[in-house]
Amino acid sequence: MDKITPAYLTDRGICPTCYNRTHNYCLTGDESDKTLYENELYKCILVHEPRAEGHTIIVSQEHYKDMMDIPDDLCREMYVFAKKAMNAIKKVYGAESVYLCTMCDGPMNHFHIQLIPRYSFEKRGSQNFVKERKAYIEDKEKITELRKLLK
Repeated sequence: MDKITPAYLTDRGICPTCYNRTHNYCLTGDESDKTLYENELYKCILVHEPRAEGHTIIVSQEHYKDMMDIPDDLCREMYVFAKKAMNAIKKVYGAESVYLCTMCDGPMNHFHIQLIPRYSFEKRGSQNFVKERKAYIEDKEKITELRKLLK
């Protein structure tokens, strides 16, 4: 059997996010240390292979393919929360700006909002959406501060 990866699952019409949740987070590992906020509608977590320090996603708890499928009330709530999270990330990480994007494109997606900090030493623009991914480095002080700001 092939190694189970997000691409493997997607190619078979299986949502990697839902699979990960129902299979004890076998793709990303335990996310509790990276979880900044969670309620019955969505979860906000630091990305396990970030494009920048503080790279965060807000992911719907229920499966929706993309923004076109998500109910309007949930969409509003998630985007209002995203604004709050962007301001918190900017403050805690000292980012110059925080980019917001959704990149649900392909045969099997799970709606999520990406928040990617941009720092003053980086160029501006869309190349920040595809920066090389880095290893996650836990910063407990920053995580604690973000959790306080996102309550």
